[in-house]
Amino acid sequence: MLTRIDHIGIACFDLDKTVEFYRETYGFTVFHTEVNEEQGVREAMLKINETSDGGASYLQLLEPTREDSAVGKWLAKNGEGVHHIAFGTADVDGDAAAIKDKGVRVLYEEPRIGSMGSRITFLHPKDCHGVLTELVTSAPSETPEH
Repeated sequence: MLTRIDHIGIACFDLDKTVEFYRETYGFTVFHTEVNEEQGVREAMLKINETSDGGASYLQLLEPTREDSAVGKWLAKNGEGVHHIAFGTADVDGDAAAIKDKGVRVLYEEPRIGSMGSRITFLHPKDCHGVLTELVTSAPSETPEH
């Protein structure tokens, strides 16, 4: 069962400038940063609030580390902006299978490791009314690791 909006992914050309915008404009601070080599991104997670299921909601700022990454290709085509929405779940495997059974294409056969050690998969945007959708099971502890 999907329990929360885990994060909204925002693609950007310059992570540091984008972080500074969200810090100066809204007062958001960086909770976690990392480079995900597999996905070809450098990212910053800005924690927005705690959620009733023990998780949290974030803005995930994504800067491609290479042009051929999914985010790099998306930026080249669309420019900066909202890249995806992610829903939190206690069981990414079970929820992905249940959603697949409803005719929605799941992009990863097996969930992969995402931000902060989470387990993730994506749903095809053409099956989700044009929205790239991510399912996320958070790692057991959501403590910042820079």
